[in-house]
Amino acid sequence: MLKKILIGLGVILIIIQFIRPEKNDSKDLTYDVSTKYQVPEDVNRLLQVSCNDCHSNTSVYPWYSNIQPVAWWLDEHITDGKKHLNFSEFTKLPIAIQHHKFEEIIEEVKEHEMPLESYTYLGLHKEANLSDEQRQILTNWAQNQMDMLKTTYPADSLVMPRRRD
Repeated sequence: MLKKILIGLGVILIIIQFIRPEKNDSKDLTYDVSTKYQVPEDVNRLLQVSCNDCHSNTSVYPWYSNIQPVAWWLDEHITDGKKHLNFSEFTKLPIAIQHHKFEEIIEEVKEHEMPLESYTYLGLHKEANLSDEQRQILTNWAQNQMDMLKTTYPADSLVMPRRRD
């Protein structure tokens, strides 16, 4: 009986290897954050190694992304990350939301909420671990973008619209 169960599980594991999620690999930069905001090279490098895999339309996939069910798990992380913040579609958002997203970047980075521990766990993405200095670079950049928006747009246009309950 145990042998039949193990064979069944083995067959299922083999079959699911052929069911793969679509890769997150668009090269479209039409609405990328860099089209409207200054992104210095040091900030761009930090975004690439610590943020863009889950928060842009272009992910760099590790070798283990070819194994199911890991690929499904990674796809869920990417989909969820892009739902919250997508640097590739950033300038599509209303200006108040862009302003708010910069505010959220500051909060998440300062609170060590980003990058996710599951992303940097076991040193798989050790380059994504941010030092205090790198966290300061990112938060300063986001704050500078917020300041630029405040000097460019009327104050009421930067206020998030109230949600209707």
